[in-house]
Amino acid sequence: MTDTKRPVKIATIGGGSSYTPELVEGFIKRYDSLPVRELWLVDIPEGEEKLKIVGGLAQRMVEAAGLPMEVHLTLDRREALAGADFVTTQFRVGQLDARIKDERISLKHGLIGQETNGAGGMFKALRTIPVIFDIIRDMQELCPDAWLVNFTNPVGIVTEAVLRYTDWDKIIGLCNCPISMRFGIAKWMDVDPSRVRMELSGLNHHFFVTDVFIDGKSCFDEVLERYCELPVEELGTMKNIMAIPWSNRLIRGLRAIPVSYLNYYFSTREELDQLTRDYEAHGVRAEVVKQVEAELFELYKNQDLHVKPKQLEERGGAHYSDAACSVIDSIYNDRGDIQYVDVRNNGAVSNLPEESAIECAAVITADGPKPLAIGELPVPINGTIQMIKTFERMVAEAAVTGNKDLVVAALVANKLCDSDAVANAVVDELMEAHKDYLPQFFNADGTPKDEREAKALTSKVCALA
Repeated sequence: MTDTKRPVKIATIGGGSSYTPELVEGFIKRYDSLPVRELWLVDIPEGEEKLKIVGGLAQRMVEAAGLPMEVHLTLDRREALAGADFVTTQFRVGQLDARIKDERISLKHGLIGQETNGAGGMFKALRTIPVIFDIIRDMQELCPDAWLVNFTNPVGIVTEAVLRYTDWDKIIGLCNCPISMRFGIAKWMDVDPSRVRMELSGLNHHFFVTDVFIDGKSCFDEVLERYCELPVEELGTMKNIMAIPWSNRLIRGLRAIPVSYLNYYFSTREELDQLTRDYEAHGVRAEVVKQVEAELFELYKNQDLHVKPKQLEERGGAHYSDAACSVIDSIYNDRGDIQYVDVRNNGAVSNLPEESAIECAAVITADGPKPLAIGELPVPINGTIQMIKTFERMVAEAAVTGNKDLVVAALVANKLCDSDAVANAVVDELMEAHKDYLPQFFNADGTPKDEREAKALTSKVCALA
């Protein structure tokens, strides 16, 4: 253990999340290189009970590790942000009940309602972006030099909104999908993951692996063929996505390996059928997650528990700390290593806007991520990526301006919706269901805001003061 490094203060917004033990474990493992002396776990009054439970486990984990790390629990976000070096965000506006509504209402109308795709992802973004902007306003005042490391979904749309409509550029979006894919490729190729580097082309939950390097040498042809030979159960997928094998013809035609979330777009019928059957049998995915979460918090209450429980992986938290803690460690120590992040494009992908968010391999330095050049997106994957970027930009603009017409147009632009009439019905019902969390669309008394005012704002950049 070293005492020569500058101590670090980290504020975690959404500290009562069931994922928090992953984060704490990551900071404990890295304490010698990343001396986190203050970890502030922040939540809202509705999440206070969970904050106390998971915060208690966090404190026991640190105590068991014998580290001089103070874990503070608070409902006062500004207190936590004051002087922070890094701010991590992992919250859910409206909690899991809001996600349940997204999924149920979408499925009722025959649409996939998953939390980062289609109608569900869109409404999660509409609820989340105003809160992220409020956090950034506080950061500008209380910790203007801090980095915002966001895990709150939908990461791509949130990052897009911050980069496009605020003057805050110290934001990194993170997801555990790229790390999971790197581990998977290493397993297929029978090498240590440290030897593997990937080229990612695309966006959060909508990217493709377009090259693989082992010990710095491209071996993509070999990786593609190995991928095509493996049974689906060995390929790996996220726990909330049905593992549907893509045809070898598709993989070879794309000359790319899609992230598993692309099942929603490449196997839409099959995914929708399965989600509908699950819904009729035992409820939507969010209801399953709610049960898993309840079981986790029962475990967390055990005063003898002082490590992250294995069951957390059932929540989908595998490699969470690897992504979040590694990028913080690399910025703090100016490591110059390569990680997979959501950042401003800055020309890395030549046929996407420079100011837009992309998910890519980047060199992580003390000045932040430097995306590695990709060039022009290959024709076989360009269309689907452009479609989602259009959707992301329209949703981000609607979240800032409160333009309900743009919300409908955005959903129609997404491949997961094939009907203007259905889009209108779903948007109307979800708007009503979530109006308490949509201040850009509704007044405090629940009445709709004047859409003419929203349309007048559509072309304006709403930078934060």
